[in-house]
Amino acid sequence: MFIRPENATDKQPIRSLVRAAFQDAPHGSGMEADIVDALRAGGALTLSLVAVEGGAVMGHVAFSPVMIAGKLSDWFGLGPVAVEHSQRRRGIGRLLIEDGLNRLRAQGAGGCVVLGDPAYYARFGFEPDPGLTLAGVPAEYFQRLRLRGDQPAGEVLFHPAFGSA
Repeated sequence: MFIRPENATDKQPIRSLVRAAFQDAPHGSGMEADIVDALRAGGALTLSLVAVEGGAVMGHVAFSPVMIAGKLSDWFGLGPVAVEHSQRRRGIGRLLIEDGLNRLRAQGAGGCVVLGDPAYYARFGFEPDPGLTLAGVPAEYFQRLRLRGDQPAGEVLFHPAFGSA
């Protein structure tokens, strides 16, 4: 298995994978595949990585810009992350996230935010921060990872694709 940026032939496999991965997810909206498509269409997929094995896409992760306190910054949102059902518990999601965070660091990103399970994302260094908020979300589920520079503060807004999909 190897991880690489998505290419033009990956769009449909990514869509199918993300749709299936979130079909029965307890906290999913069922719109995650539409979100990825809308991010791509809007030019907001800063990073779109796939895990490939035997020519098949087994996992996907997306990173997109976020606004903090009403301004675009050098911070990004992680998600959605999807792994083929039959391939879960093999560390594919972890590898995708680690690779993506390393690429963000190399690009000079200031940090990354994620909405998700605190126990899972803590392994990557994410933690809640009362200075960064996401409207309507319990603070413990919205976490940040500072990669460099000063720590921003304020309300975080994800790309409009997250609300319109």
